[in-house]
Amino acid sequence: MRKVKTNKGMTEDILLAEYEAVYRYALSICQNDTEAQDLTQETFLKAIQASDRFEGKSSLYTWLCTILKHLWINKCKKSNREVLEDEKMADISSPGKTIEQMITEKDFSKKIHFVLHTLDEPYKEVFSLRVFGELPFADIANLFSKTESWARVTYHRAKKMITEQLRKDGWL
Repeated sequence: MRKVKTNKGMTEDILLAEYEAVYRYALSICQNDTEAQDLTQETFLKAIQASDRFEGKSSLYTWLCTILKHLWINKCKKSNREVLEDEKMADISSPGKTIEQMITEKDFSKKIHFVLHTLDEPYKEVFSLRVFGELPFADIANLFSKTESWARVTYHRAKKMITEQLRKDGWL
């Protein structure tokens, strides 16, 4: 990820170079194409308006994802919705595969989302950022103002909790 050290060097072109990655992150948390597009556009509008406050302590991508995350949380609070919806359940079991491999299967991904919904924070968000948002541990750590080791441990604990719940529910 490219870091912009000063706000003087930030242009719309630099921001827009991150558009696709930020859109994928938005899609991973809201699971709706139209909503993801709206969130992404709103994120970039806020980023352009606040570009003078970007200090360059994190990557531009991390900063944009943080803006998007806060917009999503506020939107969920306003509409009394959960970040992950209960309707993401289905029937399929895939023994011998890792959670990351099973997520690529649509039906099993729904089950993982259902279990993920039951996790407490920060496990839920760290797992989502890593698996669905495809963020590196360093960026996740920056979002939470923690160390990369903390992000790795939190992710692996979340993964273990999900696996245990899937086994308990007979899905593995």
